Amino acid sequence: MANIGTTERIVRIIVGVVLIALYFVYPAAPMRWLFLLGIIPLATGLLGWCGLYTLLGINTCRRS
Repeated sequence: MANIGTTERIVRIIVGVVLIALYFVYPAAPMRWLFLLGIIPLATGLLGWCGLYTLLGINTCRRS
């Protein structure tokens, strides 16, 4: 069941894509692997479901 609203999904996808792109744009950056954390917002945005929101009882999706 989806628990992330449309606007939040779009923001998460954009943030995820930007972070992953930065991984490739700055190959010499210190702690470059942190950019790969963009996989998390990208995945939750694409799926429309966030496990942390489920644990905290948060739902920003209107269709519930």
